[in-house]
Amino acid sequence: MKNELIEQLVKTDQIRRRTLDKEKVRSILESAIINMDTVKTIQITEKSAILIFRETYESIRQLGDAHWWLIGYEPRNHEMSMEILKELDIKEKSKLNHLSRFKTIRNDANYRGFKVTISQAKEITDFWGSCSQDIISLLLKRLG
Repeated sequence: MKNELIEQLVKTDQIRRRTLDKEKVRSILESAIINMDTVKTIQITEKSAILIFRETYESIRQLGDAHWWLIGYEPRNHEMSMEILKELDIKEKSKLNHLSRFKTIRNDANYRGFKVTISQAKEITDFWGSCSQDIISLLLKRLG
């Protein structure tokens, strides 16, 4: 992300400066992985779709948080957590375009009472399956 944009995000309080805390980054990544290991044990049904979607979304968001912390910032909202991931150069880069849609689905479910469908839950877990390892590997590589 360009320095000018980062400075604008700081000025508008969408992110704030933080000191690199490698243990915090490791902990965030570990939390996302453990969460998803648990989610993977749950069968996707009409009743479980919302839980699976929310928890998968949360794990993806945590990857974005970890990325921000690695570069010395803390995101102040989910949009920033998701936006930073779109800049990563992963094999399935085009799938990063789905992140904004996932945020909208999550917000609709949480704040407007919309039902998450089985296909939406499958879509986000498929995203995790095809993109998370590349993202986690990049973040761990940067972590050193």
